[in-house]
Amino acid sequence: MNFKEKLVMFLATGCFVGKIPIAPGTFGSIAGLLFCFFLSRMSFLLASLIVVVFIAFAVWIAGKAEKIMKQKDSGSIVIDEIAGIMITLLGLPFNFISVISGFFIFRILDIIKPFPISSLENKLSGGTGIVMDDVAAGFLSNCLLRSIFIITGFM
Repeated sequence: MNFKEKLVMFLATGCFVGKIPIAPGTFGSIAGLLFCFFLSRMSFLLASLIVVVFIAFAVWIAGKAEKIMKQKDSGSIVIDEIAGIMITLLGLPFNFISVISGFFIFRILDIIKPFPISSLENKLSGGTGIVMDDVAAGFLSNCLLRSIFIITGFM
């Protein structure tokens, strides 16, 4: 493996967090919380722009990693979980309740993949297929979290 391929794998696996043998997606989501913390300190517009750029980057990196590994949607690729958790917490306060609630809602939706998340995973291929189901899970998680906070008066 040359340097470029090693760099792709380093990024795709979330600094090798994806190489953890048990629940790599969960650990990838935890790693993504660091990004969420920094995004929470920015304006919503700037944070949204960074997330959109990150998603495009994640699609590209995940596609390259899939080709290097010669394995479709390997569990060790966790850059998609990082993108998903970033969307989950985008525009929400970074506090204990938001982070824990968002994390669990995102992980549940990412694992069970209800419609339309499952259809995205099945219809798209390459880096787009790897990332977009997590983007959809993140978007749905953000909407659910906002709804819960509004109903409970937390927001």
